Amino acid sequence: MDKRIGVIGIVIEDRENAVRRVNAVLSEYAHVVVGRMGIPYRERQVAVISLIVDGTTDEIGAMTGKLGAIDDVAVKTALTKK
Repeated sequence: MDKRIGVIGIVIEDRENAVRRVNAVLSEYAHVVVGRMGIPYRERQVAVISLIVDGTTDEIGAMTGKLGAIDDVAVKTALTKK
C-alpha cells in the first residue's frame, strides 16, 4: 500500500484526563510520526498538538481513530492524494 504524507491536528479539551491516553497512542504509532509540536494553551485550558505523518492510510486511519475515540479529544487530518 502506498504511503502518504499528511498533517494531523489534535485538540485536547481535558488535559488532566486525556493527555496520557493521547501520548500512549502517539507512542504506539511513533513509526508514522515525522514531527510533532505541542502547545499547552493555558488561557483556554486546552492543549493543541500538530503532527506531520508519513504512513499508509490504514496506519494513519487507525491512529486517528484511536485518538478520536478518547473523550474530550478532537482530531482532523489532511493527507496527500498520492
